[in-house]
Amino acid sequence: MKIGSNYLGDGRCEFTVWAPSHQEVAVQIVYPEQRILPMVKDEQWYFKVTAEGIEPGTLYFYKIAGETDRPDPASHSQPKDVHGPSEVIDHSTMNWTDNNWSGIPLVEMIIYELHVGTFTPAGTFEAIISRLGELRELGVNAIEIMPVAQFPGDRNWGYDGAYPYAVQNSYGGSLGLKKLIDACHQEGLAVILDVVYNHFGPEGNYNSQFGTYFTETYKTPWGRAINFDDMYSDGVRNYFIENAVYWFEHYHVDALRLDAIHAIFDLGAKHVLTEIAEQVAALAESLGRKLYLIAESDLNDVRVIREWELGGYGIDAQWSDDFHHALHTLLTGEQKGYYQDFGKCADLAKAYKESFVYSWQYSPQRRRYHGSDASDRPAHQFVVCAQNHDQVGNRMLGERLTHLVSFEGLKLAAGAVLLSPYIPLLFMGEEYAEDTPFLYFISHTDADLVESVRQGRKREFTDFHMEGEFIDPFSVDTFQRSQLKWEKRQEGKNKVMLDLYRHLIQLRRTMPALKTLDKENLEVSAMEEDKLLLLRRGSIGSQICCLMNFHEKEVTCSSLPGGIWQKILDSADPQWLGSGSKMPDKLLHGQEAIVNPQSFALYELETLAQ
Repeated sequence: MKIGSNYLGDGRCEFTVWAPSHQEVAVQIVYPEQRILPMVKDEQWYFKVTAEGIEPGTLYFYKIAGETDRPDPASHSQPKDVHGPSEVIDHSTMNWTDNNWSGIPLVEMIIYELHVGTFTPAGTFEAIISRLGELRELGVNAIEIMPVAQFPGDRNWGYDGAYPYAVQNSYGGSLGLKKLIDACHQEGLAVILDVVYNHFGPEGNYNSQFGTYFTETYKTPWGRAINFDDMYSDGVRNYFIENAVYWFEHYHVDALRLDAIHAIFDLGAKHVLTEIAEQVAALAESLGRKLYLIAESDLNDVRVIREWELGGYGIDAQWSDDFHHALHTLLTGEQKGYYQDFGKCADLAKAYKESFVYSWQYSPQRRRYHGSDASDRPAHQFVVCAQNHDQVGNRMLGERLTHLVSFEGLKLAAGAVLLSPYIPLLFMGEEYAEDTPFLYFISHTDADLVESVRQGRKREFTDFHMEGEFIDPFSVDTFQRSQLKWEKRQEGKNKVMLDLYRHLIQLRRTMPALKTLDKENLEVSAMEEDKLLLLRRGSIGSQICCLMNFHEKEVTCSSLPGGIWQKILDSADPQWLGSGSKMPDKLLHGQEAIVNPQSFALYELETLAQ
């Protein structure tokens, strides 16, 4: 069921809204001239009308019960912010140039996560276009855009969106996003859009005035859960299923990142995520190119990514929080909050080999058993990172790894992620050791809500990083401090880090042992006392071995697999501003080698042992 305003051409537009709570709904045209268009309700509680004399740019509300004017829950545009009228959009006017675009296979993706408002000084979609060439030169082939659904004001992470179909006006709106995606495809970059199906933002959302969008059966961190399985949930499910299809169909995105699916509650026989996956798969078949769904999940539940035939939801991939947490604790030594569940080399070793660290073991932080066994799932079903918007921005001071570890530690983090068998994700600026914070910021118009957010953020820091002065998320300065200093990428240490990332990505894309994402031909061992991890990956005719030293002192290793190994890269080399590697250019099985503190050394098998 197509919902919202569907422009049909020649001044004709179909309006459709689901409103089971009402007997009377009309379209209130407010621009260019005031008109009221009565709507007719069908047996599924959808109100509809097809009207003449409606051109793109027409502004309208829905008039409920002849009294209350509210924006369209499925508004395609909110040019006057979240409380203003909705706008009719003609999606056919975009002059797409990506007809020959076939996408990037998931198994080949190297993802770059960015926030539109802070990625450039202008903070718009079109401003990003001038930087796409440099991202391509870096080696990434997919950008992941944090949510762009219309939110209040002009400063927000995007997870407070009130209109899941409307593109943020301050970023450049519908046309701006389409131009960016078209430009990405011309540069050979796929586009992943972050979408939020677990809650609505607290300001400007009027869905509950139309129908049963919420349920009291479950609770989320943001309040009442969205109604996916209670009475009158069909229209709610359709609302989000249609939304997923909408982004692929009208905006040509290549994948959706589904935010926090652990807060999507559905105990029905067919989970709403399965329905979304089915509809997206059907669309992909009609388009002749693969479309992907990538979940963020705190469940460690392999059912999320299992195929429908095996009782799963059919989602293509998911983020692996365990990998991040295991790596972060080794690099920083932090043990607060959920980091208390990690801290051993063995944890990272298990993350490399099995994807999840917690596969039904007792979690001290959760005080219960947690997770399932994902060892049989292919590596390309997991996205891993050393940092992302959550892990940086949900710290009180918004510190990146740049603030928490040494330059050597940053290089080690890069190697740990990009030499893994999983899909790597970089957070904007990570590639050149950006040192601006990424803070949490909002621009709500309700003063009481702003204060509520302030207090809520303070409570969230009970277990994390209370040192320092609380930073006001409503302050314009907070937002401005989070903007990238892009020019730094060509200077000093920042340029060296950028060169290292480029080199690692090139190795990943060209060396068969790194290019082949295979957990079967992978061995990993951890020497806990020395904080040393030994990773071996292989494919036909190609094997690599990587030694990663997370210790602050040099350690000795003599446990390489049999054969003669040729050094390919050492983060301790002066080329990478290291103190000078002590690792030999060639390394034999059983030969002792000294690994520099907080460094990694990559070797390729030259000759097997006779």
